[in-house]
Amino acid sequence: MILDRIKGPEDVRRLTYKQTEILAEEIRRFLIETTSRTGGHLASNLGVVELTIALYRVFDFPRDKVVWDVGHQSYTHKLLSGRKSGFDELRQYGGMSGFPKRRESEYDAFDTGHSSTSISAALGIAQARDLLGQDYKVISVIGDGALTGGMAYEALNNAGQRKTNFIIILNDNNMSISRNVGGMHSYLTELRADAGYHQLKKSVQERLERIPVVGNSMVDGIIKTKNSIKQLVIPGMLFENMGITYLGPVDGHDVRQMVRILKEAEKIDHTVLIHVLTKKGKGYEPAEKHPDAYHGVNPFNIMTGKPLDQKKTVTYTGTFSEELCRLAAEDEKIVAVTAAMPDGTGLKRFSEEYPDRFFDVGIAEQHAVTSAAGMAAAGLKPVVAVYSSFLQRAFDQIMMDVCLQELPVVFCIDRAGLVGSDGETHQGILDLTYMSAIPNMTVMAPKNAPELKAMLRFAFELNRPVAIRYPRGNAYMGLESFQTPVAYGKSEMLYEEDTIALLAVGSMVSTAEHIREKLHGIGCRCSLINGRFIKPVDFAMIDRIAAGHQYLVTLEENVLRGGYGEQVLAYVESRYPDLRVICVTLPDAYVEHGNVTLLRSVLGIDSDSIMKQLCEEIPCLREKASAEEEAE
Repeated sequence: MILDRIKGPEDVRRLTYKQTEILAEEIRRFLIETTSRTGGHLASNLGVVELTIALYRVFDFPRDKVVWDVGHQSYTHKLLSGRKSGFDELRQYGGMSGFPKRRESEYDAFDTGHSSTSISAALGIAQARDLLGQDYKVISVIGDGALTGGMAYEALNNAGQRKTNFIIILNDNNMSISRNVGGMHSYLTELRADAGYHQLKKSVQERLERIPVVGNSMVDGIIKTKNSIKQLVIPGMLFENMGITYLGPVDGHDVRQMVRILKEAEKIDHTVLIHVLTKKGKGYEPAEKHPDAYHGVNPFNIMTGKPLDQKKTVTYTGTFSEELCRLAAEDEKIVAVTAAMPDGTGLKRFSEEYPDRFFDVGIAEQHAVTSAAGMAAAGLKPVVAVYSSFLQRAFDQIMMDVCLQELPVVFCIDRAGLVGSDGETHQGILDLTYMSAIPNMTVMAPKNAPELKAMLRFAFELNRPVAIRYPRGNAYMGLESFQTPVAYGKSEMLYEEDTIALLAVGSMVSTAEHIREKLHGIGCRCSLINGRFIKPVDFAMIDRIAAGHQYLVTLEENVLRGGYGEQVLAYVESRYPDLRVICVTLPDAYVEHGNVTLLRSVLGIDSDSIMKQLCEEIPCLREKASAEEEAE
């Protein structure tokens, strides 16, 4: 295999163009086989194979720097930089990340994982290069989807203004930017890709300006005429008007064409954008037909394209989807907003049943929140469905546009807590902290699927800002006999005994139930409370149980600072100095990629780890556990 011989750019440059075609086929076959075993991002990576080969053929990585927007399309980049062996443990705990990581390789110039950041990062790197008197090329690769994010336009505006020398590659795999064709367009593209053209244009302008009296007027007239023609024949006028040279569109699956235009772009001394057309999922028919379905995949059968695990289960996302549609049938004022994630957040069904009440704003979380605030101010009942790690991008809008005005916007926060293989950039371990910090916000977390339904209905009735957070994956179906009606700021007593009280919220209620069973197994009495509300915390419940318990154990899938446990701890320390509080939380650290079950064990929030911690910290448990071991 040619792929086995590739360790860096020099190896790619040695290949003939025919060999690059073979290499592209080998890479696609390898990516399909690998992701079928490990899962990962497939369709986006299949679409940038030739583009990445061309980059490695032209640029001298890692001396030159490339920043991949979001980063989920960086698999070919990792292969060409000598990391093929790492794909055996792609996205596994302790293995290779599915995103660029500076600590993983010198070829990864910047960590990414969220959308629309690459142009800003590349611009910053290029500015640092210039200030430090260094000489290397900087490239940003951004998709047309990521270009819907406002941050990308902020960076484009700044880059065009400063005329910084770096290259932006717009990977357009959705034809979302209109495509001009024809001989005139091809001619202008080739002409404007020539650095000699830019020097000639500058020279002509300088000479015209020297003509007495009429020189400047002639230049202005020519510019106006030129711009009028450009509007007709050049699709990149948006970028040109920002001061960025636009080249393209070019076939992103033709290595020879890509190499030619990259070499011409290298010669231009200011910001240049190359519009590249690619096909998402190229080379694997199921992914070509349904690219969104193969964006992120679990292990699958290559022949059929079907997931290996096809068991139908009840998920929190599915539960939310079902209940929201039911509520929307009852109330025509309910509307739904998402930031380019209708499938992942469970809003696809809503969009089909109520298309006029569904708003997909693109990758624009800030706009999503403030537009929802506007809807609420005008009398609608908006729900914003969003992943935990993406909602933090709109913190100011939640604070100033929703909560300051106490507008009734419901935030349904999916992927809260540990999400697994996507790693640090996607773990939802901070939402309890930042949402609880905002005045006028109410924060809830359901113990199981039925409670999520009840909380969603309650949230619309509350007529104020509300956040409901729930984890990825299968919904907990236990404790269904406990269905105390949801009341504002009130927790739910599940089992009331004495000595130790477990106070858990959200996904940790099921873990607390397992711990309670273990404690009973060694003869220890234990209360179990479903906290339900993280803000406001039910301090009245703590007052009620304080006298009959020696230990309170809080459990949450969030960091300690600003979370549920810290609030309980502060309250107890100020009122019940003899009552011991033990907080089970996630560490104050970014959590790497890996299987969620394994991560819970490593981080000490699974039932076995918590039992071990409690036995170490509570003397009576330590004695009972020791006696149990001796009896065995």
